[in-house]
Amino acid sequence: MRIALSVALAATLAGCATSPVDYGTSLSPQDPKYASPECQQARTAAADYSAREKTHPGWAFVALGPYGLGILAATKEAEQKQRKLFARAVHQQCSSLPLPKELQGDLNPAGVGTKYP
Repeated sequence: MRIALSVALAATLAGCATSPVDYGTSLSPQDPKYASPECQQARTAAADYSAREKTHPGWAFVALGPYGLGILAATKEAEQKQRKLFARAVHQQCSSLPLPKELQGDLNPAGVGTKYP
């Protein structure tokens, strides 16, 4: 059990994505797109998501034993994808610079690439 907990903890901490709110504040306010209504809407949506993210059950799933660790890992992975999606939206609406490498790629939370027999 101790090993499973250590593995789950390491997996959740390994790929922490930057908060979309922090990413939005790191963008340059001198960019012409930064003052646009679309940018303000994207930053507001990111702030709302960050507030909702803090209210999730989190470590309460660990009480379910080994099944809870799996649920916790899946929840953390979904949160990281959502953070990247919101950060990508903020970047696209607030910056004229190209999309950074860490925000590129398929971040679809539904897992469109998954095929079942």
